[in-house]
Amino acid sequence: RGKDNTFYIMDRKELDLISESLPRYLWDRIRLPILIEMAPQYGSGSARVQGEAECELVRKLLKIDRGDRKMVIIYMPEIRELRRKLPTTSQYAFVTALR
Repeated sequence: RGKDNTFYIMDRKELDLISESLPRYLWDRIRLPILIEMAPQYGSGSARVQGEAECELVRKLLKIDRGDRKMVIIYMPEIRELRRKLPTTSQYAFVTALR
């Protein structure tokens, strides 16, 4: 369940893939679903993922080596690949800036 009592159904195979891809010490730090944040300041076709465990997982699954420890920017082909690999354990979040 989410903080707002939303019930999430996640595929067991995806959870197994996540546990195989992450070191054991990060298991209790990962927040699911993984949020793929689409924001205007990143331009169209790019998004960010935040969190130490989440970024480690994304870098490992997509085989990329960029971004810092707690944030990584991914682009449309990578977003598609991530959603293909983790359709039930990842989710889009649309972020707007208020003036």
